[in-house]
Amino acid sequence: MSDFRQPGPPDWRRLDSVTETVQRTAQRTAHEDSRYEAVRSRDARFDGAFFFAVRTTGIYCRPSCPAVTPKRRNVRFFATAAAAQCSGFRACRRCRPDAVPGSADWNVRADVVGRAMRLIGDGVVDREGVAGLAVRLGYSARQVQRQLTAELGAGPVALARAQRAHTARVLLQTTGLPVTEIAFASGFASVRQFNDTIRAVYAATPSDVRAAAPAADRAASRRTATPSAGVPLRLAHRGPYQAGPVFDLLQREAVAGIEEVSGLPGHRRYRRTLRLPYGTGIVAVEERTGAQGNGGGWLAARLHLTDLRDLTTSVQRLRRLFDLDADPYAVDERLGADSRLAPLVAARPGLRSPGTADPDELAVRALAGRAAAERLVQRYGKALDAPCGTLTHLFPEPAVLADAEPDGPVGALAAALADGTVRLDPGADRDDAERALLAVPGMDAGTAAVVRTRALGDPDAAPPDPTVPDSWRPWRSYAVNHLRAAGDWEQDR
Repeated sequence: MSDFRQPGPPDWRRLDSVTETVQRTAQRTAHEDSRYEAVRSRDARFDGAFFFAVRTTGIYCRPSCPAVTPKRRNVRFFATAAAAQCSGFRACRRCRPDAVPGSADWNVRADVVGRAMRLIGDGVVDREGVAGLAVRLGYSARQVQRQLTAELGAGPVALARAQRAHTARVLLQTTGLPVTEIAFASGFASVRQFNDTIRAVYAATPSDVRAAAPAADRAASRRTATPSAGVPLRLAHRGPYQAGPVFDLLQREAVAGIEEVSGLPGHRRYRRTLRLPYGTGIVAVEERTGAQGNGGGWLAARLHLTDLRDLTTSVQRLRRLFDLDADPYAVDERLGADSRLAPLVAARPGLRSPGTADPDELAVRALAGRAAAERLVQRYGKALDAPCGTLTHLFPEPAVLADAEPDGPVGALAAALADGTVRLDPGADRDDAERALLAVPGMDAGTAAVVRTRALGDPDAAPPDPTVPDSWRPWRSYAVNHLRAAGDWEQDR
């Protein structure tokens, strides 16, 4: 008797699933092949956008690493340094992949992963744990863990751990502080945890990491044995950087008592006070021109902190202020294709869209104006324990302003910031924040757009103006900055 069976109808759902799997595999392979080409060409444009690891050496690198290019079959790609570390790879001592600019995706994206990455960068996991991060995002801790792990290959604890390791390396190599102080300043719960993490990430002891610092950093560390001497930093960026327009803006907006810009164009220094989770700080950032290559560069800074646990948070806030994690290649390519903007982009490649070091402060200043902001600082700002030149105060907190001047638009905004009706922290939902801002008496759409651009770091925010076309998306904030820099846009428009 024959066992031949008449075939039934095809299972289209199964066939569709197989087809989708094949398509995803092909897309992933093509994507990784293009990444490998970036590694082969040592293309610094992709530093921070992804990392690659070599199976045969157990090391992970930035795409522009000068070492011999590994064979394709030995290479794995990761979205974050933390994911590479979780897979057992250690950081390359030659290219220092942990020192690259952050991925521009985290500034652009408005979804939960982008918001989570901005909050982790601000130190929320170290201060509030994963539960605190989840509350700020409006998700359960399990959902946050699952989404980050699925997309980035690492959960919030691993991402925060990688960030702590980088902070520790900076302190080890640029200060003469004792290892025990560095451990706790970096956010580790114990010296043992600190030692284990440094060994896992860098395959070296803390003493070895300190000894491996460049000669210039070792010399500087001998002069910075105490927090009062400050922490010298190189704030890395990718691609060209137009420092002049950024410092022009900071000089034009500087509020006496909390900010100052000194020196001549091209050699200016920006200084300001910072209110931070554990204490206060004063930062100085140098304008750097003429030495920035297309592959990237850095701004020199020095941080004076009353509590070194604020190092990671203060660095991230400076990066947002100076827009150092932007992808100028993507911005210039899109805006350079527009006939109106093309000559402006060609004249100022790498123009940035500055943010702020304190979102609540920026919102109040945007609404009140510079003169009123200076009055608020003198009346209600907290005086520094030790003034530093013209820097004498911290900008007043929203709760203080809400109690001191409850009437009027500034009081209404301060009250909304103080009670959480308006949230402008790095993990805030931008659309929700803008709606809440517009509900504040005295807040107009133009001021809300400024707050969305500067305080929330939205690269695609635009004032309510018919001359700003949708074709400039998703970089309308940068387009408006090009027009301002060229004098084609009124400053108070």
